[in-house]
Amino acid sequence: MPTPIDELLTIMARLRAPDGCPWDREQDHQTLRYHAVEEVYEMIDAIESGDDQELEEELGDLLLQVVFHCQLGRERGAFDFTSVARKLVAKLIYRHPHVFGTATANTAAAVWAQWDRLKRDEKRGTKSERTSAMDGIPRHLPALMRAQKLWKKAVKAKVAEPLRASPPPPGFPPRKDCRTPAQVARALFELAALCQERGWSAEALLRQEAKRRERAWRSKERKDNGVASK
Repeated sequence: MPTPIDELLTIMARLRAPDGCPWDREQDHQTLRYHAVEEVYEMIDAIESGDDQELEEELGDLLLQVVFHCQLGRERGAFDFTSVARKLVAKLIYRHPHVFGTATANTAAAVWAQWDRLKRDEKRGTKSERTSAMDGIPRHLPALMRAQKLWKKAVKAKVAEPLRASPPPPGFPPRKDCRTPAQVARALFELAALCQERGWSAEALLRQEAKRRERAWRSKERKDNGVASK
């Protein structure tokens, strides 16, 4: 008896067949790339609503995106669902030696440090090798999420000083006015409102600033490592 996964893969192949669905047959990795983003946000809405039925449905929609890309990969002879699952299994075992091996990691912080080290080792010598502490952050993350992740990595790499160790830039409001999450939330909202009133895109402005800072941090990183700037 076929499993639900087997049935799902069969249905996806049927939709992509010559006599399948015209819309499904027109799709490729490029046309589908933002559908997964939308499905993730819908899944987040379902999680926050506390509705398990809605979450179950949205998880299925997200799984459909994975299955669709796997079918496209299968048609190109590049990969399929089985190879994707097998690679994921190998990755989880490799990156959890404290569970499946003899390593020790008794705290979440230790697990993260171990994960980062193993990830760097895993990608060394490949096209995805990470030569900078700023590598590995998706380019299409929302600007605020990307800025926060860049800052975390820059401070960890010691190419940026923690805010508590550096004074605010000229013209920046005193940090004492943003001591609580509620105060920060209000400041962020007011900045977004200011951008709206002046016809600016807060998203675009923050993305531009994040790019500027990332270039500066990467340059400092290369200098600190004795690598000539390109």
